[in-house]
Amino acid sequence: MSGSNAWSRSREKLRLFPELFAQCSPEAATYGKCVSASTTGKQELKKDMCAKEFQALKTCFTNAAKRKAK
Repeated sequence: MSGSNAWSRSREKLRLFPELFAQCSPEAATYGKCVSASTTGKQELKKDMCAKEFQALKTCFTNAAKRKAK
């Protein structure tokens, strides 16, 4: 496998990110609000505090990427 091939695939994925992100803006906002609310004051974000919201965002990205690949 060529090293330049790996870089090309990575660049392509990064190029698509803004479009995928735009398709998932409600999920991203929900996740961001959870993280923000979980870290108010002196609280620290702990693993899995926003797992449900993160999973929804991840699922949205995955589905958006699949639609884009078609």
